[in-house]
Parts: sequence; C-alpha cells; structure tokens
Amino acid sequence: MSTGPVQSIHHRVLLWTMGALVAGASLLVGISYWTLAHEMGEVFEDNLKQVALAVANHHGTYGMARTPSLAEQLPRVYEEYGKFEFVTAAWTRTGTLLHRSDPAVNLPFRSRSGLSVVNIGHERWHLYTIVLEDGIVQAAQRDSERQALARETGSVLILPALVMLGLLAGMLTLALRRGLAPLALAASEVTARSVEALHPIALSAHPPELHLLIGAINDLMARLGGALSMQRLFLADAAHELRTPITALRLQLQLLERASDAAQREEALGQLRAGIERAQHLVEQLLQLSRLAPETPALRREPVDLAELARSTVGRFSARAEDRQIDLGAVTEGTPAVHADVQQLAILLNNLVDNALRHTPAGGRIDVSARVEQGRPCLSVTDSGPGISAAERERVFDRFYRGSSVSADGHAPHGSGLGLAIARAVAERHGADITLEEAPGGTGLRVSVLFPAR
Repeated sequence: MSTGPVQSIHHRVLLWTMGALVAGASLLVGISYWTLAHEMGEVFEDNLKQVALAVANHHGTYGMARTPSLAEQLPRVYEEYGKFEFVTAAWTRTGTLLHRSDPAVNLPFRSRSGLSVVNIGHERWHLYTIVLEDGIVQAAQRDSERQALARETGSVLILPALVMLGLLAGMLTLALRRGLAPLALAASEVTARSVEALHPIALSAHPPELHLLIGAINDLMARLGGALSMQRLFLADAAHELRTPITALRLQLQLLERASDAAQREEALGQLRAGIERAQHLVEQLLQLSRLAPETPALRREPVDLAELARSTVGRFSARAEDRQIDLGAVTEGTPAVHADVQQLAILLNNLVDNALRHTPAGGRIDVSARVEQGRPCLSVTDSGPGISAAERERVFDRFYRGSSVSADGHAPHGSGLGLAIARAVAERHGADITLEEAPGGTGLRVSVLFPAR
C-alpha cells in the first residue's frame, strides 16, 4: 500500500514546537485575561465602594435635608473615576426613595450593607449599599462596562504574544538548521562512500546524539562487508568447482566423438550422462546454498510433522536405493513436530540422504529417523558407510570440502562437498544443532539435527 511523502525532521520538529508554543501562548493569554479580569473586578468593586462612601460622606455631613445636593456631588465623582458611569441613589431606612442620579435606572432597595449583583431591565449591575443611621446610600455600575474594559485591556496582550511567536519561529528555524547540520554532514559522508569503502565511520567526529545511528550504520556496513566477502568467496569457489565437471564433460564428449564402435560409444555416452548428472547436481546445490544466505528472505514457518517428512523423503529416494541394493527406511517414534519452513527442511533431509547413498556400499542400510530426544524434536540419518573420522567432522561442514572418505564404489568421493554445508545452513536458520557421530555398532555415520524445544 502506497503512502504519502514522509515529512522531514526539520518540519516535524518545527511544527510540533510551534504548536506547543501556540498552545502555551494561548494558555498564557487566557490565564492572563482571567487574572486581569479578576483583578479589575476587585478594582471596580473598590471604586464602586469609594463612590458610595463619597456620597455617604456628603450625606452624613449635611444630613438628609441636603440630599438634593447629591446632584452637585456626582459630577465631581464622575470626573474622578473617568468615563465609567456610576448611578447613585439615597433612601430612608424604611425604603422611601429620596434621590436617584439617573431616573432611567431603578436601583432596587437593599437594607443591608455590602456588594451584590442585580438585574435591572436586561442588564446586569454591580450594586454597593451603605446603611447609615438616618438613611441608605447606593452606588451601581453596569457589568457590560467592566467586560468591555477587560476585553480592551486583554486584547493588548495578543499583539505581544504574536510578535513573540514570530520571533521564536525565526529563532527555532535557525536553531534547527544549525542543530541538524551534523546530521547532513554524516549523510554526506555516507553518500561519498564507494561500495568498497565499508570501513566504519569515526564516532568522535560526530555529536553524541548521532552515535546510535552511526553505530547502526557501521554495524550494517560490517555485515554488508561480510556478506560481500562471502559472496566473492562463494563465486570464486563455485567457478573453481564448475570448471572440473565442465572440463570432464568436454573430454567425455570428445571420447564419444572418437568412439569407433557401438560399445565404445555406449560407454562414452554413459560417462557423459553421469557427468551431466554430477554437473546438474552441483548446480542445484549451489542454487540451494545461495538461497540460504543470511540476506535471503525470512523463513515461511508453519507446523511440520517430522515423521511425515521422513517418510516422504524415503519415498523419493527409494528407487535409487533399490538400484544401489541399499535398505532405505524410515523410523518414526511418536509425532515430533516443529514450526519451520517445510521446503528448507526437505532440502536439509534430501542432502543428508543423498550423502548417505553416495557413501553406503551395496547391501548397506540407511535409516531416516524422526523422534523426540530430551524433549526436543530430532531428525537423524544413519548409514552403514565408512563414516567420517573425528578429526574431520568439523571440516566437512565447510563448502566444497570432500574429506578423505571414499564413495560407495571404493573410489575417491565425487560429490560436490556442499551437502553438509547446506544442511548446517538450514539448521542454523532454524536455531537447530547439527552433529556427527558414529552409528550404533561402530560402523557408519549418524547425522542428527536437534531442533529447539517447542
């Protein structure tokens, strides 16, 4: 499934950082506005109280008979507190209205001193009441005027916040470019490398934050160098090994061409057919070995019945065993099973049985066994051939190593020397152990593959 273009680290970090800054600035402005509104509310309440006290002081000085002079006092109060409109009223203790500064605003009578919020018409008002011995004085202010001033004052905070965000965005962009410069330098160093230049990148030349990434690149280059070295060695060995059968095929073809009678042609044709079979077998094993390299795709694991695998392998080689007069059979105990790649296990067992058939003389015996040993599933191939000396049991797993044992016809081995190398490669990919030991009775060889416990 296709995906969109991957966003650069620079843009991603800048986006997340600016998002965090915008959120932080918005939260700061919001908290500042709330705090400012709260503080301004306290200031407004104090101003409202001061207005009421000023009116009450005038009232207390001149008595209720001078109440009409409140109109003379209010212009001075308005001038003192600026553009905010304060409405005042004077009452007797029994609730008779003596004076109201704005006839359009009907302040409600209150008999207790203190602050309150009242609804007059469709507006909210903040009302402060002072109870005197000979009367009650009130001062009120619209809530909308307070909100308007709070919004006007709060809006002043937005411009500095936007300027701050702009400056921070520029500084972050510059900082990210300079901060990510070592990453670009490391990338250019890797890009400048050739395929052959796989030596590690020096960590000391780069910041500590890049050491993990550079270390992973160095590890990858080391593994790549090892794979390339193995590939070159494999190609050299394969070319060397293919040269011998191709040369033999050419000689056998010349013998066929020079044959003077039918008997010689038949003998040369048989040798040519055998040479072709050996070359074909070598090519097939080379292909199998190439598919078992470390860089090949992962295993396709599935439940595998080892007993059924042993029986099917014996069935494939039974005709060849009969031609060689070898008793080939399957010995199964219980139902040993593993979670593995069935095709690769078939390659492993095919190579072990093929090796056994090549080295077991006529009249011999080969047993393919599937069992559970020490709680672990186990496959083994036991033959009655000449076996392998203890000194050579480790070396025979090397590619193209044929050892000093003889083939079933008594001659030097004519195999490719890849069978056990392929078997060990398959075993290692499955986490299994492969061992060589003498067959029971002291004659022959047993190759055992012990898989991990389920």
